[in-house]
Amino acid sequence: MSGLTSGASRSAATPLAAPAAISLIGVGKSYPSGTQALDGLDLVVRQGEFLALLGPSGCGKSTALRIMAGLAAPSSGTVERHIGAADGASIGFVFQEPTLMPWARVAANVRLPLDLAGVGRAEARRRAEEMIERVGLAGFGRAYPRELSGGMRMRVSLARALVTRPHLLLMDEPFAALDEITRFRLNDDLLALRAAFGCTIAFVTHSTYESVYLADRIVVMSGRPGRVTDEIVVEAPGPRTAAFRGTAGYAEQCRRAFAAVAGAAAASEPR
Repeated sequence: MSGLTSGASRSAATPLAAPAAISLIGVGKSYPSGTQALDGLDLVVRQGEFLALLGPSGCGKSTALRIMAGLAAPSSGTVERHIGAADGASIGFVFQEPTLMPWARVAANVRLPLDLAGVGRAEARRRAEEMIERVGLAGFGRAYPRELSGGMRMRVSLARALVTRPHLLLMDEPFAALDEITRFRLNDDLLALRAAFGCTIAFVTHSTYESVYLADRIVVMSGRPGRVTDEIVVEAPGPRTAAFRGTAGYAEQCRRAFAAVAGAAAASEPR
């Protein structure tokens, strides 16, 4: 990835005592169908941290993320945002699918949030080109999404989310559909981008391995309706690099995360 070292170093002290970036307090979410996705969810994402949301399928992880972003309203409870602009301009969102405009070139896709915000054409073009290079796609600005691999399209989506330099980056299983090697590379690149821009990240994943590799803190959610059942602080000396995956500490923390998810899933099964 141009200009960045993969797995770039983060501060040795994780920001677990930092002020809140966003808080969900007693949040519930019910749908007209009668499905209750969340019930009494209490969750704090702290400024500067990398938080992973982990839990069984259907536990409301994506719903919680959409509520954080303001893309869905809670049925009950409150959401407190402490991250800057009240209109949500300081929030970036990366969906499970890249959701790119197929008729537009990479540069136009990345530039879209700046165009919508009324940023001048020349400045928007400059910032988009810089971000395209940052995510490792220098030279692909004039390509169409159909000409790119799945991993490259996800890089475009990540560039689009970061081009506004958001305070809070929300990511909903962005790498789940990618092959393992591409996923590992994007994990490393995401850590490098986080180190470069200093943004707070909340990341939904089904992978215990990915959550332990990326996160400062893992929040485990119960089966539907979702609520927090466990919290794991990830201990990792020095920068996160591929070598971390081969350590006994990594294996042990993956085991702990897996056991917590299995316990949450078992507790929510019908008796």
